[in-house]
This record gives sequence, structure tokens and C-alpha cells, in this order.
Amino acid sequence: MSKKQSARCYWASENAVTLQAPAPVSFAHQQKIWALGASYQQMPGITEIVPGMNNLTLQFDATQQDGTALMASLLRGWEQIDALSHTARHIELPVNYGGEAGPDLAEIAQQTGLSQREVVRLHSEAEYTVFFLGFQPGFAYLGGMSKRLTTPRRASPRQVVPAGSVAIGDEYTGVYPQASPGGWQIIGHTEAVLFDPHRDAPSLWLPGDRVRFVINGACYD
Repeated sequence: MSKKQSARCYWASENAVTLQAPAPVSFAHQQKIWALGASYQQMPGITEIVPGMNNLTLQFDATQQDGTALMASLLRGWEQIDALSHTARHIELPVNYGGEAGPDLAEIAQQTGLSQREVVRLHSEAEYTVFFLGFQPGFAYLGGMSKRLTTPRRASPRQVVPAGSVAIGDEYTGVYPQASPGGWQIIGHTEAVLFDPHRDAPSLWLPGDRVRFVINGACYD
């Protein structure tokens, strides 16, 4: 009989500790990570909370927090936290699909064997979950996309992908918050501002939030 794996903690830096959840990755584990991270939001000395894929990192001010004690706290929290205590927000983003807004829509349709209309229908019908943020501020890896839309990244990344581009990268979909190089397949565009450092909450979304894309317009070749 295989031994049940447990969560473990380790030093990520001299001012950061990470809790690694036991394998395999699961939605239930992600819910616990989001709930556990939220429980530290008001703790003095915690300078940043970074939920990842099956892990949670806390950065702290060493004059206010002890890293070893934080690791013990994380392990206790992992055993005690209720995954369902995490409260998700629901966010809708209007999207213009295809044409100049989505130059890879035809390529996605060709690779998946679907019509362009079917690609747009499947992409806009799903409800997505923000699994984690990364790559650039406000960039969310959204899980929950139809497996029929799973498409590899471009063989040659673009040097500049416009801000607001809605794209597909393997089994994830996401939106570029700022103009940047990128290799995901672009199928649409939204005018929503995903990250603004001058807002009280700079990122429009946080891990665990639920997202739907609403068709604002569509152009098919």
C-alpha cells in the first residue's frame, strides 16, 4: 500500500516560505490553497501572498514574522482549512472575436477541425477559473476550457501581442494585460483593463475567481 503524501514547507528565499501541496494537482487542492492564502491577508508582516499551481508562497518582513513559525502555521492551516471557505467572484469580459482582433481564430479552427463559429461558441460558453497569476502582472491562467480547443502555442512567438488579446495556450486560455511578446494563439480582444497599479486592487481578478467571456462581436473569414 502506497504511503499517503503530505504537504511540506520549504524556504523559497530568506524572506519567503512555500507550502507544497501533495500530488496530484486537483481543483480541491487549489481551493484549499486560495482559502489558506486569504487567511493571511490581514496578518502583520506578510508582504505578499502568491498562490501557485499546487503551492502557496508567503513573503514576509523578517522584523515582524519568523519564517520557521510561518511554515508550522502553514502546515497546520493546510490540515484545518475548509476548501469551500474560499469565496469566488464572478467576472464577465466582453470580447470581439476573429478578424483583426483575433488573427489566429482561423488557425485554431483548422487545427481543431471545428468551424470558427464553433470555436467562438465553445470558448464563450465555458465558465473558467483563475488557477494562478503569472508571466506578467494580471496575467491569469484560466482553466476550464473545452478540451476540443486545446491547441499548442505558436511555433514562432510574436514580438508584440497587443494588450487585451484573448488567447489560447495549450489547455489554458488567458488575456494579455499589457503589450508584450507572446506565443499563445490570439482569438479575440477585450477592452477590459486587467491590471492598473493605481487601483486599490491592481489586478482585475485573483486566483479562484470565475470568469466568462461574452461575445461583443465576431468576424469570420
